[in-house]
Amino acid sequence: MPKPPTKRLYLIPVLSKALDVLEVLQQEDRPLPLEAIYQRTHISKTTVYRILKTFVHRGYLAQSQDGLYRLVSRPRKMRFGFGKQSAEMPFSEAVTASLRDAAARAGVDLLILDNRYDAATAVRVAEEFVRNHVDLVIEFQIDQQAAPIIADKIAAAGIPLIAVDIPHPHATYFGVDNYRVGIEAGTLLANHVEAHWGGKVDWVLGLDIEDAGPLVQSRITGVFQELKNRLATLPIEDFVRMDTRGMRDRSHRMVADFLNRHPGDRHILIAGATDSSALGALEAARELKRDRHVAIVGQDCIPEAIEEMGHPGSPWIGSVSHEASSYGPRLIQLGLSILRDVTVPPYNYVEHRVVTAEMVRKNAEADVHPSAPTRD
Repeated sequence: MPKPPTKRLYLIPVLSKALDVLEVLQQEDRPLPLEAIYQRTHISKTTVYRILKTFVHRGYLAQSQDGLYRLVSRPRKMRFGFGKQSAEMPFSEAVTASLRDAAARAGVDLLILDNRYDAATAVRVAEEFVRNHVDLVIEFQIDQQAAPIIADKIAAAGIPLIAVDIPHPHATYFGVDNYRVGIEAGTLLANHVEAHWGGKVDWVLGLDIEDAGPLVQSRITGVFQELKNRLATLPIEDFVRMDTRGMRDRSHRMVADFLNRHPGDRHILIAGATDSSALGALEAARELKRDRHVAIVGQDCIPEAIEEMGHPGSPWIGSVSHEASSYGPRLIQLGLSILRDVTVPPYNYVEHRVVTAEMVRKNAEADVHPSAPTRD
């Protein structure tokens, strides 16, 4: 008779070894040295050592000064609530991905809810965090009018709050230095005017976010101030703020309307408070065949903006990266510090980085045409 098929076990060998180590300590119910655990498990000593160190790092074991390992009562896992700005905003999604990865690495549970770029939704999300008894809230929502309502609900529940990019009462701030990133964007535009337009400018458009309040609006303030410093003869009447709310479609409509009302102007600078709003302006200029008449900078350095900067002849000259990948690790560390009663600064700024179209194109050329290997 043929042998019955062997049942396949879907096991993870290294996890099985880690559990063997834990079970030895449970069975002995007393502190043990590395050598004793190694002898009882018959696992390589190097593997046992690394497993023990991992359990110590994650809080499952403790190691005494004499080198003995013992089980510890496992503290309840920390749970953070994260109200993300919107699933439809690329920068928000990049921050969310970074935070999710960092939380997993730190052993923090993460409850993620979507604020949908809407004040009323953000208030409901805050209430949901309170109902779920999270240990800390990380709030990324755009409306300064909703900020005190949200902050009050969270504070009343005794939950610490970190506010991303938009300040909230009772909260620790985390995000970019908004005025400084505006200055950086203004420098890119001023350099372009001097290098390519002979110092001539007809208009400066700032695609702003009024709902976000004065701190985020200082991105456009910084742009305007730098251009006033560099282009001293430019009259104040040539600076125009537009409340595009940082959104692509709204920016597209407003910039298209402006360009239609000024058909003869050929030197128009456009600074977006976000890359999304800047992309809307770009679409408007292209549809009206006015892309040669504008120079555009954005904020956030989302992938679509980087791709656009790689196109020769694009009017998009640069963006300021807010380094979304750095948000997650720093937010988790900041949150854990707050919960451990470590004193943290009231304002915690991320490092930003200026990315120009020239840099993007050079990097693309280096990838397509790598240097020939050298011979020894």
